[in-house]
Amino acid sequence: MNTLLSLGHGYSATALAARLIPMGWQVIGTCRNPDRAGALRATGVEPLLWPADLAPALARATHILASAAPDAGGDPFLQAAGDALRAAHPAWVGYLSTTAVYGDHQGGWVDEATPLNPGSTRAHQRVLAEAQWLETGLPVHIFRLAGIYGPGRGPFEKVRDGSARRIIKPGQVFSRIHVADIANVLLASITRPNPGAIYNVCDNDPAPPEDVLSYAAHLLGLPEPPAIPYDQAEMTPMARSFYAESKRVRNDRIKTELGVALSYPDYRAGLEGLLAAP
Repeated sequence: MNTLLSLGHGYSATALAARLIPMGWQVIGTCRNPDRAGALRATGVEPLLWPADLAPALARATHILASAAPDAGGDPFLQAAGDALRAAHPAWVGYLSTTAVYGDHQGGWVDEATPLNPGSTRAHQRVLAEAQWLETGLPVHIFRLAGIYGPGRGPFEKVRDGSARRIIKPGQVFSRIHVADIANVLLASITRPNPGAIYNVCDNDPAPPEDVLSYAAHLLGLPEPPAIPYDQAEMTPMARSFYAESKRVRNDRIKTELGVALSYPDYRAGLEGLLAAP
């Protein structure tokens, strides 16, 4: 039986588990508190409270997905259980990274061959964690995710309650990916493993963030949210760090090598799908 060990079982891993479990897979997901463990169990995921001895789960795991945020030392699971992980024998390992590792390209295009140029602490930590996983000798695949959205992570609530603001920074563009398409890409890679491969995971249409809010308002039949110049906007340090970089991310490899046809090829299709969902 195929068994996925999900290290840092979060939003993207949950979408993959929802696809695998109906196919007869077992999924083990790490979590840090009993309440979260109960929620995982309710979805068919076997919870593993962390910190824990990973050896029993690794003995069962045919596949591993690592998606925990790194810190200054890199990937937290490799730091805590590196020897056990390196001694494992999975058929496939996936590491969820970020397109932030490319840094700022002033709206230019990047692909998997673009030299890494991380501009933030968070991105530097991802570069370190990628290297750590690739150095394990396991059949590792790196997935560099663009901005993630999906059920529970869309703009509609803020547009409805009037708190949304269109922050205008000329030339600013972001790439995005619907969480369902992250699951599509991961499933395709599991089916066609290519250890050492790196994939950008994003849709076909990098776009200014204000355009997304405008389209969400259009779908809801509401006025456009107010526009605020970037230098006047109140933002958290994390949000402001996203605006410090602008790039367009190519996704050709997930199509040509993995044969992926995106369910939501642009933000318009993605928002329409979210609004239509029950």
